Amino acid sequence: MDSPFQMLVSSINYSPFLGRLYVGKIEAGKVSTNQEVAIANSLGVVNRGRVSKIYQFQGAQMVETPLAQTGEIVALAGIEEVKVGDTFCDPHEPSALSGVAIDPPTISMNFVPNDSPFAGTEGKFVTSRHLRERLYKETLSDIALQVEPLGDGMGFKVSGRGELHLSILIEKMRREDYEFQVTRPQVIFKTINQKLYEPYEELTIDVEEAYSGAVIENLGKRKGQLLEMSQENGMTKLLYKIPTRGLLGFRSEFMNETRGMGIMNYVFLEFEEYAGEIKNRKNGTLIANENCTTVAYALFNLQERGKLFYGPGIKVYEGQIIGEHARENDLTVNPAKGKKLTNVRAAGSDENVLLTPPVVMSLEKYISYINDDELLEVTPDSIRLRKKYLTETQRKKLKNEGNKKAV
Repeated sequence: MDSPFQMLVSSINYSPFLGRLYVGKIEAGKVSTNQEVAIANSLGVVNRGRVSKIYQFQGAQMVETPLAQTGEIVALAGIEEVKVGDTFCDPHEPSALSGVAIDPPTISMNFVPNDSPFAGTEGKFVTSRHLRERLYKETLSDIALQVEPLGDGMGFKVSGRGELHLSILIEKMRREDYEFQVTRPQVIFKTINQKLYEPYEELTIDVEEAYSGAVIENLGKRKGQLLEMSQENGMTKLLYKIPTRGLLGFRSEFMNETRGMGIMNYVFLEFEEYAGEIKNRKNGTLIANENCTTVAYALFNLQERGKLFYGPGIKVYEGQIIGEHARENDLTVNPAKGKKLTNVRAAGSDENVLLTPPVVMSLEKYISYINDDELLEVTPDSIRLRKKYLTETQRKKLKNEGNKKAV
């Protein structure tokens, strides 16, 4: 006698023609097209439906089949409201299999429509409605992603499993001609028994012995706790317990410290008590004071103030961040200030302007660099860092109000 049908949903794909496709291995029995099935979990039967299509996997292709049996990995279509960890089973003998545990989201970012002076000039999909449709579509296939509207109705809070998870989504959207802005990543905290708890990760690192000291020093500043350390054949293996906040921006620093030869992996561990403050960055920024095009002469004079993110001939707007200040405070500068010309030529007055190459940052580096009072503008052609309040008057007013509240 054949066993009743059972298949645990392991992942979910999405097709614009068929909707959700539920992928899993058939643990018992068989399933055919148009067969009625029950959806069960630890609480019992939660839904019923009918299988409209069955697909087998042949290499990278999905091939439709009318029947699938025990041991085959298949994708089923035609049913709604099914989650990873649910079980497709015989409606006459419903029995749920042990579900797959999904790690909770640990980091959130706000996705909002672009409102900079350059808004709408580079992207095709720019409105809040476009953002909503794209983000909710992503949740159909990405089970670890959560999207909820913000209170003002002009953006969305997107929660995921770390900055890499969210940076992949941002990169996918900008390649699809979406234009939007994101805020600094915020770790998702919990309050338990009136105490603040935050997510911790188990971090595993494999690196050459020569670079292990720098990595250990860096992780110490990020509140990492070294659990195990072993050395073999010139390689060092480190096992750390570290707050999720401590991993923000660590990947790019790790690649620099290890000359690209290190390997790092991390997985959610648990929620534990708040580890204390971890400073995002020490230095302030250089902020453009007007809408203009950068000039080599002005950038040459600004080089001694800090590191520049742009070279000459680049259009920037008031409130856009064009570099990192050498000191802790922000500095408003004029990147379009030209040299005053006279009709008198003097020896030594026309020296060549030598510019240091600008600092080029990746999307992931920008995400880890951004501060609470800043936004990251993402378009198909550009990634720009800007202040939330573009004018210096607005920023000073906000700072004064904050000082009054502190008093």
